[in-house]
Amino acid sequence: MIIGTTKELKNHEYRVGLTPDNVSDYVNHGHTVYVEKDAGAGSGFSDEEYIAAGAIILDDPAEVFAKADMIIKVKEPEECEYKYFREGQILYTYLHLASSPELAKMLMEKGVKGVAYETITDNAGNLPCLRPMSQIAGRLSIQEGAKYLEKAYGGRGILLGGVPGVERGKIVIIGGGVAGTFAAKAAIGTDAQVTLLEVNHNRLAYLEDVFGASVTTLYSSEANIRKALKEADLVIGSVLIPGGKTPKLVRKEHLPLMKKGAVIVDIAIDQGGCCETSHVTTHDDPVFIEDGVVHYCVGNMPGAVPYTSTIALTNSTLRYGLMIADNGLEKASKMDAGVANGINIYGGKCTNKNVALAVDVEYTALCGVIA
Repeated sequence: MIIGTTKELKNHEYRVGLTPDNVSDYVNHGHTVYVEKDAGAGSGFSDEEYIAAGAIILDDPAEVFAKADMIIKVKEPEECEYKYFREGQILYTYLHLASSPELAKMLMEKGVKGVAYETITDNAGNLPCLRPMSQIAGRLSIQEGAKYLEKAYGGRGILLGGVPGVERGKIVIIGGGVAGTFAAKAAIGTDAQVTLLEVNHNRLAYLEDVFGASVTTLYSSEANIRKALKEADLVIGSVLIPGGKTPKLVRKEHLPLMKKGAVIVDIAIDQGGCCETSHVTTHDDPVFIEDGVVHYCVGNMPGAVPYTSTIALTNSTLRYGLMIADNGLEKASKMDAGVANGINIYGGKCTNKNVALAVDVEYTALCGVIA
């Protein structure tokens, strides 16, 4: 198969879909790899390293798209890249179609085979290609939240860990999945007071066992959310519905309950966000203030640490990418149910229920389009 990777175009996105080591793996499996010039520079990988690994460097992303049977990226394509799509081409990347209905419909219209990292599952039903970025975003959420609590950014002027004789800051984490768990780990390290809300009782019991008295766990009811928001200096939104839109658990009516200068970091913004007043922001303009509450809603948080993020991501995506390249998408989806779950768009149809519901298109089961 002919594999291609291009430079990411999202604001301050420095990750890359393939490392030179990944290129070596594809080449050793008999595949041809094209890489856009300087695609890996932001993550610290030179064109010379890609060439040494067996890649062919091309100057123009249009050339890469034109030659490749499968495009491997990090983030969803920007609108200026839609013109490169062609029928039957595999697009293997984070798609986040629930918040990008235009992209979903364009992939359907062009007949692209869209395989989304965020809906691939492993044998235990976990999301192996989403996990590493959730881990990084969880840790970063505390780092960024602490910064924007500083008065110069509109925050309350709170030092989360406090000092002797001064009350410590209060961090509230809504959602106890991978991102929420790693946010809690980072939050504990600041010496702040940490409360974590989760709707799944089994998950709550697990988190209680893991963190003990370092974290207060609460069932994620409306009453508990309201109570926690009143006390919070920093709120981390880390709720996930795989493939679907995130429920709005922090609503506009809640903001007046919060302290002026409190900060919300909405990790879930890629899927629409779990705060009603959230909208996507960028690394060079990351925050806005609504009703006195600072909102941080950067849509590609892990892009701020691209070396770590690229290696962590490709450690997870390589296995499935090789399976697709070695066998073709159709055979790979029959060999591994996790690959099949990653297919969001195929043959002009939407094959993921949550995506179809979110973007208001007809859902077609994958078995109905793959013979």
